[in-house]
Amino acid sequence: MKLISWNVNGFRAVLKKGFEDFFCSADADVFCLQETKLQPEQAEFSPEGYHRYLFSAEKKGYSGTAVYSKQEPLSVSYGIGGKYMDEGRVITCEYGNFFLVCCYVPNSQDGLKRLDYRMQFEDDMREYLCSLDRTKPVIYTGDLNVAHEEIDLKNPGPNRGSAGFSDEERAKMTELLAAGFTDSFRRLYPDRTGAYSWWSYRFNARKNNAGWRIDYFIVSDRLAERIREAEIYSDIMGSDHCPVGLVIE
Repeated sequence: MKLISWNVNGFRAVLKKGFEDFFCSADADVFCLQETKLQPEQAEFSPEGYHRYLFSAEKKGYSGTAVYSKQEPLSVSYGIGGKYMDEGRVITCEYGNFFLVCCYVPNSQDGLKRLDYRMQFEDDMREYLCSLDRTKPVIYTGDLNVAHEEIDLKNPGPNRGSAGFSDEERAKMTELLAAGFTDSFRRLYPDRTGAYSWWSYRFNARKNNAGWRIDYFIVSDRLAERIREAEIYSDIMGSDHCPVGLVIE
């Protein structure tokens, strides 16, 4: 099974920048999107052969997630146990032998002014994933808005304490992995440097590959042996993020 996740930073905008070509060539079984920034009636992309699920924020032009799946899920739910319904951040698709959770984790923002909200979200998400995992394995994907270790960003020193690389956010990722989950990319490539999925629009960051790896496929530990590939499609343009992928047996 092939899965792809991409923070498109505006779905309508990326549709004008070759998104459909990549979508078709990738031929993923499941394609997850974050930061779609649209309402359901504005979603024009409905490829043949896929079931489409959208979760939009109440605030127009903000946040939002989507899942395109070749196989129709057994069930689809939104939010985390009835919470976090206002920003369109979480879609869960249940399949026969696993759960897929597509997520756009809240950014802590400049000065970490939304850190408390982020910490509560992380705790609720970890509890939710563990509860799902007790039923069947989980694939958790999306823009998780954290570079876990120093190897996961170009300039760790100057960014220490910044949103996405605060000690608190990194510790929450450590907690999640310790709770029975595996970072698929680091499972295959524990020492690979220069592997990033997001670049600032400033300072020629993408040209200089001064990026961060903040987009993930996290899987239940018991799926780790079945990971066959973990991709970062850094040559795919159209957003400040690039797509990431997972091939799993």
